[in-house]
Amino acid sequence: MTTPYDCVVLGAGPAGTTTAALVAQAGFRTLVVERDRFPRFHVGESLMPETYWVFQRLGVLDRLKRSSFPKKYSVQFVNHAGKESAPFYFFEADPRECSVTWQVLRSDFDQLMLENALDKGAECWQETRALDVLTEGERVVGVRVQRRGQPPQEVPARVVVDATGQQSFLAHRFGLREELPGLRKASVWTYFRGAYRDPGIDQGATVILHTQDRQAWFWYIPLPDDITSVGVVGDTDYLLSGGKSPQQVFAEQVSRCPAVARRIEGAEQVEPGPGEPRYRVIRDFSYLTRRPAGPGWVLVGDAFGFLDPIYSSGVFLALVSGQWAAEAIIHGLESGNLSAEQLGRWAEPLRRGMKWIHKLIRAFYTPGFSFGRFIRAYPQHRNNLTDLLVGKVFHQEAGRIFDDLDPWLERLTATGSAN
Repeated sequence: MTTPYDCVVLGAGPAGTTTAALVAQAGFRTLVVERDRFPRFHVGESLMPETYWVFQRLGVLDRLKRSSFPKKYSVQFVNHAGKESAPFYFFEADPRECSVTWQVLRSDFDQLMLENALDKGAECWQETRALDVLTEGERVVGVRVQRRGQPPQEVPARVVVDATGQQSFLAHRFGLREELPGLRKASVWTYFRGAYRDPGIDQGATVILHTQDRQAWFWYIPLPDDITSVGVVGDTDYLLSGGKSPQQVFAEQVSRCPAVARRIEGAEQVEPGPGEPRYRVIRDFSYLTRRPAGPGWVLVGDAFGFLDPIYSSGVFLALVSGQWAAEAIIHGLESGNLSAEQLGRWAEPLRRGMKWIHKLIRAFYTPGFSFGRFIRAYPQHRNNLTDLLVGKVFHQEAGRIFDDLDPWLERLTATGSAN
């Protein structure tokens, strides 16, 4: 049996390394267990500007500013007819530095985040599989892991953090995951070198484009080295039906979205890494969990819940949950209170913020919905909408837009017109 740790974090993604960095910085012995060898491929490249404050807390802003990651000033939407909305510039609602963020290559970004956790005093075992948790009654007291080439071993810990992403190690073990109704989506994506980019500050923008039949939408995310991430999202039963290959699905949907076809015309498709498949697929990815924590354990990031990627909220919610969970863990370790209530005390504020993002996701998927049409009808909500796209979802007025948006969507659904 290995020497006990104060905190063992399963997973070295953004949520896990945020938690580990802060807990280790507070002086507690912290171990990160990661099944892969870094750097490694991962999707989820677009950041929300509100990540700024977690980066500031972690002390990684200077590293990000020195990086080659394209700066992201805005998000833009292209409807099924190819009409482009005006960009939603984040600095229009808040002119401070925090309104500019980055489009990140996740292999490099996650490596940066892991190195920061190590600099703060955390340890990391890479190429290590989590096999099971150790329990005493209802309390989790450690994990059973297997390092590459070694026999399984038990690692005692006062707190175990599940940051395993959509694998959701503890959430699956305890049967906590629940799919979000109506959001059984799938995505197929790939990468291009030399794809079109708008000039000036718009060259780093995230572009969201509907297909002509409105059955699917594309993300278009500029990355370093003239690489662009291009992916299509649609209902699982629609997108992946008929036994088509990922390549066929992608090509078929590009043919239904001339705005994407124009942008990638003449570009070279590239692999995300040596030996990596050119097309990748994820399905059924929107879910929440019934409980965020229990005695001696806590869920963070995608293990806690994941929303449709339309607004790039994944890394943002991972970072915030990692920070808030770390604060609860530190207080719990200092006080000796490692109850479910203490370790999960941050979860309800996070759920409230996720509620607004979820409602905006449902609006996007409402047939006939258009950001442009809604803002023309209710121009007073433009800054509120920009705030939601930025990630300002945790203040009291965050959901004010839905006082008008909800009835607008109800009329749209009932009559086909919001007028």
